[in-house]
Amino acid sequence: MTFKAIAAGASALALAACGGSPTENDASGEETTSETQVSIPESLAPFGEGYPNAGDPCRNLGESAATSNYLDDSAVLVGCPSEASAEALNGNIVGNVEGVRLVSVPMGDANVGMGENGPVASPVQAEAPREVPIRGANSLETRCADKVASTTGARVIGTNRIEESEAAIAIFVNVDGAEAPWRCLAYRDGTVGEVMYTGSEGAL
Repeated sequence: MTFKAIAAGASALALAACGGSPTENDASGEETTSETQVSIPESLAPFGEGYPNAGDPCRNLGESAATSNYLDDSAVLVGCPSEASAEALNGNIVGNVEGVRLVSVPMGDANVGMGENGPVASPVQAEAPREVPIRGANSLETRCADKVASTTGARVIGTNRIEESEAAIAIFVNVDGAEAPWRCLAYRDGTVGEVMYTGSEGAL
């Protein structure tokens, strides 16, 4: 009877230990998730689908009032939602805005992306700085306005609307004296292609 009592006690302890462990793991898992789920606010002008690769938690940051002091012509400014994702870029963490780590990554840093596929990640990094924001300083919107002004010789008085698609960004701008807006077809690499009047040409 003594042996049975000892065996029963050992079994009870084992079951208690197994039952308690998942709860602790789940609790810690929830804490980790809550720490890393920091959204990148629009005030940081985020763009792209992830940095350095699409789907990654970090994102490229454009020019805004919150990022202007951190921009550098020789580096890419990236926003990361957690300390771990920021450190993984091997750049310089230069600031923290609303929990988002601002990382300045030198353009020639071959270690971005980590792992053994560094050479594969390099073309992605080279393309990222050329992606121009749709709005803001030196954006597709301002480039479209400049091209319409030079084409028409008239003053652009504001943006009418912007329509995004995978192929191009259609930007409609109002021109002083025109009955209908002019349209630019702009691309995320910063180029502005076709410019055309959307109204009746007889009204020009």
